[in-house]
Formats: sequence, structure tokens, C-alpha cells
Amino acid sequence: MRTREFRARVTTARSYRRTCGTGDHRPRRVLGRFRPDDRDRPMTDWALAGAGWISAIHGLAIRSLPGSRVVAVASRTDASAARRIAETGGRTVPYEELPAGADIVVVATPPSRHATDALRAMAGGAAVLVEKPLCTTLADADRLVRVVEAGGLLTYAENLLFADATAAALTEVAGLGPLRHLSARALQPRPTWGDFTRRHWGGGALFDLGVHPLALVVRAARATPVAVSARFDASPDIEVEDHAQVSLRFDSGLVAEVEVSWRSPTGVWDLQAASDTGAVRFELLPDVALERNGEPVPLPPVPQRAPDDPAPPQLDRYGYVEQLRDTEASTRAGRASTVSDVHLGRDLLEIVCAASESARTGDEVALPWDGPRDRTPIDLWRPAP
Repeated sequence: MRTREFRARVTTARSYRRTCGTGDHRPRRVLGRFRPDDRDRPMTDWALAGAGWISAIHGLAIRSLPGSRVVAVASRTDASAARRIAETGGRTVPYEELPAGADIVVVATPPSRHATDALRAMAGGAAVLVEKPLCTTLADADRLVRVVEAGGLLTYAENLLFADATAAALTEVAGLGPLRHLSARALQPRPTWGDFTRRHWGGGALFDLGVHPLALVVRAARATPVAVSARFDASPDIEVEDHAQVSLRFDSGLVAEVEVSWRSPTGVWDLQAASDTGAVRFELLPDVALERNGEPVPLPPVPQRAPDDPAPPQLDRYGYVEQLRDTEASTRAGRASTVSDVHLGRDLLEIVCAASESARTGDEVALPWDGPRDRTPIDLWRPAP
């Protein structure tokens, strides 16, 4: 996998705005950094690119942050934007007007738009929080990395890594010493909204849902992935895989197993790790719980909120609020997130692409992956006729 230590980074002498590929924006901030007078502002202004279900989650999380507000919402339809604005406030804008004066833009559009919307926002001087998956092709991921390395600010929205419960679980796993078992599952019903099951989305269950358990096992393994093998299956009424079994081999010799499915009648998300000294089980769905050697491990309490705060406790438990707080702090400091950045997003997409090739060929595929970087995961598994 192309981690910071594992491969040389692409460097560029091009200016930030040229790297973004735009020439008509006049950013309020240089390289996504707040001006000194902006740092003293009482409010942080956010914009939402996309008005789907996940933007509602981000909108609630923004409302729960003191000194934060939504100032703009862009959507493919005015009706969707109006519904979101009724919850978050702000004004409707076309995508082309983003960042529309916002300090940070949450990119929650379909994955095929992620790169375009993120690049436009950064070219306009804003930082971005990009929903998972980072984008649909590694070529677009490379573009985003180049812009960040030229000064852009991008946080990759792997919300689970920002959760206190996940931090506690990863600490317990680290205390086990060298692992001999590591597995994760993300099983849930098929989504009934959006175009998740259509080919143009870019991929199926592993692409859209599987990046969550992949992120957990990569962090828990504390080693570098060197190869992946996978088996995919698709129900006859959809165009992408709805079940995936992935084996991720690390340079430590550990092989992590990841199962992802849209065929489960209920949500089951968990992580299990074991060594010669003990075992850890971390459950995310249906309930959040942590055990070591079968005994419960106390989790950090969910922050108490004001009675009139509409944010449900799940926003804190699953890391959504802390993700925004970290994005805001990173933006004000003019640096990348130390929790989840563009490199992690690209690394996870690379694993998904390599797994998609493996599912097509039946062979284990080496990492770093040397396949075509302009193909989507579904194209790599089932090439279009």
C-alpha cells in the first residue's frame, strides 16, 4: 500500500491554484489557511456539497458545535437543498459557487463528484472534509494528493477513527502485542436510497461500505499491507457486488479477514483481535461495546448536551462531532489531520481496487498495486462490455 513510508511522494513546483486546475477563483485564504483576522472570528462557516442522507448527519453535527454554522448548501435539485436548509440554515447555491464564503466544505456528493467538488472548494480557499470513499479512481485520488501536497487542506471522513470508543479499542488491541488473528465485519441490509447498487456509483459493498472495516484493520494491524485477495458476489437484481470477503496480508505475516455485506437483515459491525496473550472484541453495531478476554472494558462517556440540542448521542459515539472538531482545528492550524487524511483515503481505495482485480482473476494481488489508475472498482471486477 502506498503509505508515507512505503513510497516516494509525488512532488510538484506548481502553484496551489494551478495544481487545482482552476484560474478564475480568488480565495479569501491562501493555501486554505485562515488569515490572522479569521482566526479570531467567533464563527466557523461550513458549506454542504450534497443534500443526501449523510449531509443531514453532518448538518446536525455542525449545529452541535459551538461557533459553527452552515452558510450554504448545494444539491442537484433545489428541493433537496431546501429540505436540508430547513434543518441547517444557510442558503441554496449551485455547485459552481462553492465554497460560497465558507471556511470548510463538506463534500457529500456521489463518489464520482468527490474529486471535482473537493478541488473546486480548495481552489476557492476553503478546506474540505471529503466523505468516504475518497473518489472513484486512483487517478482522481492522485490529483487530490498533489493538491494537498501543494498546500490544500483535506480531511478524509473516516468518522470511526475519530470516535473515542475506537481509540479505546485500538489501545486495547495494541496492548495485545503481536497479533495472530484480526478480523472485521460490516454487515447490514442493502441501501434502499441513492444509486449505491448502480454501476455508475463506482463499486458496491466493498467500495462504499467496506472502507470502514478496512480502515479499522489497517490501524489495528500496525503493519504495512503487502497483498490482498478477495471474493465478490452480486445478487442478480443489482449491478455491483453486495457481498465481499477480503484477506489482507501484512508484512508482519498477519492476515486480516474482512467481510462486507448488504445481505444481512440487521446491522452487525465488529472488530476482533487476538494474540498469545489475550483477545479483544469491539462491537459497533447493534451496540457499541468493548471486551478484553471476555470482560467488559469501560468506554468513554458520551458528552452531555443541552436539552434543546437535537444531536443524537450516536453523533458523538461514532465520531461525527469529533471529526468536525478535528477538521476545524486542522484548518485553523493550516495542517492535515493527524487522524484521517487524504493519504489514508487513497490507500484504502487502492486496497479496494486491488481486491476488485483479485475478485475477477482469483489470484492474490500485490500491494502497492500497479494496475490501471483510471478504472473504478466495478470496472476492475466486471469490465464493461
